[in-house]
Amino acid sequence: MNTLQTLLVATDLSAPSRHAAQRAAMLARQAGARLELVHVLERRALDELRRLFDDDGEAAQGRVREQAREALSLLASEVGEPLGVSAGQHLLEGAVLESIGMQAELLDAALLIVGARGASCMRAWLLGATAERLLRLTRRPILLVRQAPREPYHRVIVAVDFSPWSTRAIRLAQAVAPRARLILLHAYDVPFEGKMRISGVDADMIKRYAAKVHREALLRLRQSAREAGIPAASWQPLVIHGDAAAAVLQHQEEEGSDLIVLGKHGVGMVEELLLGRGTLTRQRHKACPGRGTLRHACCGSLSIQFLIGFDIDRQGESGAD
Repeated sequence: MNTLQTLLVATDLSAPSRHAAQRAAMLARQAGARLELVHVLERRALDELRRLFDDDGEAAQGRVREQAREALSLLASEVGEPLGVSAGQHLLEGAVLESIGMQAELLDAALLIVGARGASCMRAWLLGATAERLLRLTRRPILLVRQAPREPYHRVIVAVDFSPWSTRAIRLAQAVAPRARLILLHAYDVPFEGKMRISGVDADMIKRYAAKVHREALLRLRQSAREAGIPAASWQPLVIHGDAAAAVLQHQEEEGSDLIVLGKHGVGMVEELLLGRGTLTRQRHKACPGRGTLRHACCGSLSIQFLIGFDIDRQGESGAD
């Protein structure tokens, strides 16, 4: 059964959002899905334009609307026609994120696809908060695309915490990348490990305890794979002792995965993978000049409630357009 029946691309008509539209067209062709594009003209900006142009305000607004309509139509033809995919077009006015969320609900979008590369360090930092807000405004999975697509996804990391959201994350990965090899990754902490060490518990006993937790996690990963119906040859388990965000990023860097899919993993992981905070980020990412906030190599997001996938630049591009 095709779970990707309708794909919605939210575009600001920039180069990064063009990458998202290209990826969406590839997915639409692959899945036989309907492709829809939405562009939102911010109501406050239109009102300000009308105020500034006085008597010519309505004409100025009309020109902006017409230019946006033409650009949206051109984007639809440029990304869709080479693949034989027809793209619906929706030009809306209002609050941008709220309008996108409402359109996703109206179209019953199976996946919302947005661009995830910015033209500056500040924009890259702000991207995280924007993406998280969008996630909280829609019940739809979101795919963040940060590079021009060249081929289907081949190697996908799925972060698994054994919640019901993990099963949904696995199925999302299968739908988006049906021919990819899936790495089901679970990172764990040994309960009370620090307190046991402070209390003088024997190190060998702690190791045995950790080994038991590791074995149990491995068994649960296999159970998750069976429940999701993944063929044995199409996936591999990976259980790591330590921080989940660090484990995901380290494995991505070492193995060259091109997509990460995440489910309900909490605020801490949001800060690491989305907002670019913490020790991991300071060690792994390039600093924006004059700022303590750092660029994130994987521009993505995940929400306390919803699923998300984000693709990875395996060539290590800086993210500048």
